[in-house]
Amino acid sequence: MRSELVEKRSHAIRDMFARVANRYDLLNHLLSLGVDMHWRRRVTRRVVRAAPTVVLDACTGTGDLALSLGKTERVIGSDFCLPMLRHARRKTRQRGSGLGLAAADALSMPLRDESVDVVTVAFGVRNFEDLDDGLEELIRVLGPNGLFLILEFSKPKGIFAPILEWWARRVLPWVGKVVSRDSEAYVYLPESIRTFPEGEEMCSLLREHGLVEVKMVPLTWGVATLYEGVKPRRG
Repeated sequence: MRSELVEKRSHAIRDMFARVANRYDLLNHLLSLGVDMHWRRRVTRRVVRAAPTVVLDACTGTGDLALSLGKTERVIGSDFCLPMLRHARRKTRQRGSGLGLAAADALSMPLRDESVDVVTVAFGVRNFEDLDDGLEELIRVLGPNGLFLILEFSKPKGIFAPILEWWARRVLPWVGKVVSRDSEAYVYLPESIRTFPEGEEMCSLLREHGLVEVKMVPLTWGVATLYEGVKPRRG
């Protein structure tokens, strides 16, 4: 297990997200100035190009990414936080979507080996209690030649990096506390980004877990990064 300064016990993370579930979508859009929707569209376009039959969106939260993947034959959104899944279910009904939802921890998925064509995780792997175990489990359910996509926050780069880091360190926790009425969740966010592997370190980790054709695409001055890898065929 990778030692980190940020508390990542599964029950603590689950409880934290449960407390902010009612305002989670609002805060996502507000704190990212709406750019999070653009990031998810990037993931959606990549999934559609892969033309999968079954997609697993792990750590689906309130279901925004999973619901955008409607062009695939079957999409499963899983999360271990029931209050978040309730919001995903409400959206599913409102949109008449066939999205399937499952209460499941990404570190122990109730799916057969190699049973899905694409695995997506948007802003979820950073919260795994054990990153190696979580990656291994999600790659387990991914079929041969399957696509693994991770959308995750990263440290800003370039000329705007100081401003963006100030925003994450000072403004984000304050706004998050005022809107969500939870002082912990949005202090945790910038700290978890600071301690999480990113860039080439993350790409190397995906290769260590057996993925090939690994690549990364920084988004919005590096505020987020889209990682991609393929599970090779055996033999």
